[in-house]
Amino acid sequence: MLISSLLTVTVPVTDQERALAFYTRVLGFEVRTDNPFPMGRWLTVAPEGAATTLLLASWFPSMAPIGGLVVGAPDLDALAARLQEHGTAFQGPSEEAWGRQLLFHDPFGNGFVVSQT
Repeated sequence: MLISSLLTVTVPVTDQERALAFYTRVLGFEVRTDNPFPMGRWLTVAPEGAATTLLLASWFPSMAPIGGLVVGAPDLDALAARLQEHGTAFQGPSEEAWGRQLLFHDPFGNGFVVSQT
């Protein structure tokens, strides 16, 4: 096997503090790294226990938002309530042929598909 894991996915944001607040306060992610970096901060977050992190990077101003990042959640109704409480638009939860899902975008236009696990 040449590649054995996914370590980090770069998520383009324009404001790292605002992104940090969204990912930790709204989604409940934990901070994995927050270190000085020549172009800002090396700021990574992830769900508790997850192996792969999200790098909240502000130094790619021309990078388009990512779309269709698929994540899992045990309770889509609770997630929908949390997103609504914080004013984040979402679609679903809906029943699909492949299972239950919910769609939302972070404040920077990055799109997420959440599958119930």
